[in-house]
Amino acid sequence: MSLVYSASKSAVRPILPRTLAKELGPKKIRVNTIAPGYTVTEGTETSGLVGSQFETHMVANTPLAGPGCRTISPGVAVFLASDDANWVTGETTDSGRRLL
Repeated sequence: MSLVYSASKSAVRPILPRTLAKELGPKKIRVNTIAPGYTVTEGTETSGLVGSQFETHMVANTPLAGPGCRTISPGVAVFLASDDANWVTGETTDSGRRLL
């Protein structure tokens, strides 16, 4: 499962948004992706990742030394959909830390 997960994440960052931004730019369509990293969600709780050695490893390799939370990404999505981001396209953001 981790191979498929890693491969899908590699496609999203940065190839997918850059390629789609170039293809859709002439139609005035912006393309950006949000890659929040390890985030505590219902899925991570259900799968047993919360409290596991894997979670400890993920948190240790996170710049802000903690998992993301569900409230970070929605604000980034709102920003990217707003007129304030009208010239932002082809980018991937880690919970907005790179863009904001």
